[in-house]
Amino acid sequence: MVIVVREDLEISCGKLAVQVAHASSTCTIHSYRNKREIFDEWWKEGQKKVVLRVKTIKDMMELKKKADEMGIFAVLIQDAGLTEVPPGTITVLGIGPEKELLIDKITGSLPLY
Repeated sequence: MVIVVREDLEISCGKLAVQVAHASSTCTIHSYRNKREIFDEWWKEGQKKVVLRVKTIKDMMELKKKADEMGIFAVLIQDAGLTEVPPGTITVLGIGPEKELLIDKITGSLPLY
C-alpha cells in the first residue's frame, strides 16, 4: 500500500498523520471486502505501507488516473475542513494494497515523504 501526500498543503504533522490513517483504513477495508486474495497476502506479509510525496494536486490526480486505468484501487481523501484546511480539500491518495510491482509502475519514481 502506498499513501501519497501533497507537499503544497501547509498542515501540521498531526493532521497529516490522521489523513494518512484515513487512507490506510479505507484501502484496507476495500481490499478486505473486494480483493480478498490480495488482502490476505498483504496482511500475511506484514501490511507494508509506504508514504510518498507529490508537489501538487495535479500530480496526485495523474496518479489516481493511472491507478484507475490499471484497475488498482485508489482513494482520494478529502478533509472535513473543521481545523486547518477548507472543507473538501484533497489531502492524500491511498493506493492498494496490491502487488508491489504493479504499484511501482504508478509511484516508483516518487520520493519518500
